[in-house]
Amino acid sequence: MRALCWEGKRNVRVENVPDPKILNSRDAIVRITSTAICGSDLHLYNGFVPSMEKGDILGHEFMGEVVEVGRAVKNLAVGDRVVVPFPIACGSCAMCSRDLFSLCENSNPNSWMASKLWGHSPAGIFGYSHLTGGYAGGQAEYARVPFADVGPLKVPESMPDDQALFLSDIFPTGYMGAEMCDISAGDVIAVWGAGPVGQFAIASAKLLGAERVIAIDRFPYRLRMAMERAGATDIINYEETSVLETLNELTGGRGPDACIDAVGMEAHGHAAMNAYDRAKQALMLETDRPLALREAVLACRNGGTVSVIGVYGGFIDKFPMGSVMNRSLTIKTGQCHVQRYMKPLLERIQKGEIDPSFVITHRMQLDEAPEGYDIFLNKRDGCEKVVLKT
Repeated sequence: MRALCWEGKRNVRVENVPDPKILNSRDAIVRITSTAICGSDLHLYNGFVPSMEKGDILGHEFMGEVVEVGRAVKNLAVGDRVVVPFPIACGSCAMCSRDLFSLCENSNPNSWMASKLWGHSPAGIFGYSHLTGGYAGGQAEYARVPFADVGPLKVPESMPDDQALFLSDIFPTGYMGAEMCDISAGDVIAVWGAGPVGQFAIASAKLLGAERVIAIDRFPYRLRMAMERAGATDIINYEETSVLETLNELTGGRGPDACIDAVGMEAHGHAAMNAYDRAKQALMLETDRPLALREAVLACRNGGTVSVIGVYGGFIDKFPMGSVMNRSLTIKTGQCHVQRYMKPLLERIQKGEIDPSFVITHRMQLDEAPEGYDIFLNKRDGCEKVVLKT
């Protein structure tokens, strides 16, 4: 089959690789019809995630048709259309029983490796380094799906791929980011990052009843999408104005009720702190650039919540812990427990409450994936989201 393989920093190629096979009775094989390039994939592309090996198949947002099932998989049949969640979860461990699927205790065969870096291991993840299991990803023609009796969600035949695909990751991730804010009527929510996850965090905050949602980014086309499609009420271009000053003006000096960091480890900024983070990262004295996270903490109102859904990989510097402690802030975070959200969000799509396809700006073939990565990385041609067809 054809698959997109990581060959080194900013070097990916579509290659011929062996077809996946059933290895466990709970496996399924899915013929992929649509897959997407995620902002998290750019962290791999840019070389910021350790334990990648040449030839690793990328991709964790995918859907398609079931073509083979293991004998223990009773909920799926050959021919079913399914969308596959990016965390791999067994469904029966202590974490899965609490609906904390991205913390599954049984799906990461390299848990020893992840534990050395993070203290304990999260779940296995498709196409996302050997820290999270070394599983082949979904930017390919076929994928092996472990624990297929737990993860994949059947998609109605009438629903196009473009509407269902993002149930695999970015729609549930954005929704969880908003849900962690415990939104009440009248709340003001600020969202750092108007990429695809940020767009869904904005839209989800509105769905959950926020009165005002403020989008923060530096690209005008992203901020336009946030206003016109996701439902943001206000926008801030951080290259044109001070974020902290503007948020104080918009909230009467109080600050947003909750702040969502949808940026993560490769945040951009300006002035001295941006130079500081880039220098420390280049010298390998800091793994992540937490400019957005620092700003979200400082901006949040007293007693508010900072929701972190942007991906972080290791260690950050100059974290304002004094602000967190002295102002009674709550920080909530996590890789999304996608299996918890897929069905209720599918129902929202079916009711017409949201059409997730609004983030798609580029549709390409799998063989064009290397160009797709370059377009997405460099924000060429107003790129917000690339969907690949196989």
